[in-house]
Amino acid sequence: MSDTSQNNDTLGGAAGHSPQVDVSGIRIHRPVLVIDFATILGLTFAIGLILAAIVFGSGNAQFFNMPAVLIVVCGTIAVTSISYTGEELGRAWKVVSRAMFRRLQVPSIMARQLVEMAVLVRKHGPLVLSRIESDVAKDPELSRVMQYLVDGYTAQDIDLIMSQEIGALVERHQRSAGIVRRAAEIAPGMGLIGTLVGLVQMLAQLDDPSAIGPAMAVALLTTFYGAILGTVILTPMAAKLERNSQEEALNRALIHTALVSMGKQESPRRLEHILNSLLPPSEQIKYFD
Repeated sequence: MSDTSQNNDTLGGAAGHSPQVDVSGIRIHRPVLVIDFATILGLTFAIGLILAAIVFGSGNAQFFNMPAVLIVVCGTIAVTSISYTGEELGRAWKVVSRAMFRRLQVPSIMARQLVEMAVLVRKHGPLVLSRIESDVAKDPELSRVMQYLVDGYTAQDIDLIMSQEIGALVERHQRSAGIVRRAAEIAPGMGLIGTLVGLVQMLAQLDDPSAIGPAMAVALLTTFYGAILGTVILTPMAAKLERNSQEEALNRALIHTALVSMGKQESPRRLEHILNSLLPPSEQIKYFD
């Protein structure tokens, strides 16, 4: 009985279940809610400038035309939908809706807590991570992939799985950004179509001077709306989605690198150097003196 107990204690210590294992130094931070003020302020300022120019000009009533809005906005949505599946469009909408309000872990904080975990794993083995599962649960993505180590996956397995996951993530985000960029290309074209519609209406009613004004308004305002939708809204939004994808891919790459290193029982100091090579200079960490 004593031999069995002794063996269990030994395994428990290696697996991280021994009471002597101190995990109090591990601090897992929740992903922070990032509010993209630059996007909000930039979009507000750009639209505000246009509105100010309208208001301080000849007036504002003549700059709103419902037929022109329908041609540009609804036409852009309809034509974009032709190029993609409903699933792709739904995914793109979700990505766009999270563009300005999203939860993201600061890369330097992520790197530091990964090095702390690596130190613990180097001393007590991968199963010691089961002792901090409740704390790691603050970060759902880190908690999910950490389970690979706890479940006994080899470093090669983790490398293969996470490489494929990161590749799929980047591909999904690029596809969503591509949809928005495609819509940005279509919007001015729909504006041109609206212009042609307005010109045809105007030429068909030259004998009625009262009808020339509304037709000309449609012709000009559709071009105006198409330029605003494509240049001021959709193109910057596509660029923002691509940048957000790069930031999320960086965090995934940090986790990927750290888990593979832990799976190989490599030196945490070596891991720190590798993680710093992935981080920009301003966010590099100094865990070891």
